[in-house]
Amino acid sequence: MSELATDRRTTPNLSAGEGSKKSYWSKLGYGLLYLILSIFAVIQIYPLIWLVFFSLKNNQEVFGMSPFSLPQDPQWGNYVKVWTQGNIGVYFFNSVWMTVLSVFLTVILASFVTFAITRMHWKLSGLVLGLFMVGYMIPLHSTLIPLFNFYNTVGLIDNPLSIILSQTTFNLPLTIMILLGFYKAFPREIEEAAVMDGCSVHRIFFQVTLPMTIPVLSTTAIINMIYNWNEFVFVNTFISSDQWKTLTVGINNFVGQYLTDWGAIGATLVISIVPILLTFLFLSNKIVEGMAAGSVKG
Repeated sequence: MSELATDRRTTPNLSAGEGSKKSYWSKLGYGLLYLILSIFAVIQIYPLIWLVFFSLKNNQEVFGMSPFSLPQDPQWGNYVKVWTQGNIGVYFFNSVWMTVLSVFLTVILASFVTFAITRMHWKLSGLVLGLFMVGYMIPLHSTLIPLFNFYNTVGLIDNPLSIILSQTTFNLPLTIMILLGFYKAFPREIEEAAVMDGCSVHRIFFQVTLPMTIPVLSTTAIINMIYNWNEFVFVNTFISSDQWKTLTVGINNFVGQYLTDWGAIGATLVISIVPILLTFLFLSNKIVEGMAAGSVKG
């Protein structure tokens, strides 16, 4: 009996010791994890902070001091200069409305195509899907000369419609590919119930399917917005007048033959990344929801 009592007294002590060891290693593991994540966060955030400091410098500080130094006399006037003298206000507005219109067209057209391929039974659906996927593999730069000749023939050179059409066309394959996974996991029973209630194909799409794909549509809209906002090649090739230039091309206004205003360029870059940062700040959860929406069936 005494031996049993001794075993009962010592067993809890051993389990408590093992529990404390596990707790110690668990805390140590979490500490290392947070340390690594903090290092990566600093690496990711520091370039943005550096860009802000860079935008507050003049050319003498840019070339005469260390690139990691703080601005001695912050040049807040760089932001005023780019907005008033550099025509950045017009470029910013052009970037906004061209991006919004291109994203809307891309998302709605990709939804039409994906719905037709996954929900309608027709012989050439597989071929059409394959053509869109082939379009995703075509290099953008290889199409510039044919597109320029085409737009020149139809009178769309120096016209914002050429930018909107190009952005929409080149973003369609990726958008369709993202939507495809969600549509295949989307339960057909909901649409079948709508058919039993007498809904037409158009009503099923606009009143049933489209509202239920909002999470993945938000993801595709954000991705397309980033691509369109940062687009440079199409605008630089098809647009020549300041009236229709966007922010990415407008930066060239501060690059001269003999003198480049680096502080103004930094200020323009800061202004151009603010919308992207705000989008990620407020809609980052939508990206995760949209990516995960098609991963679970039912």
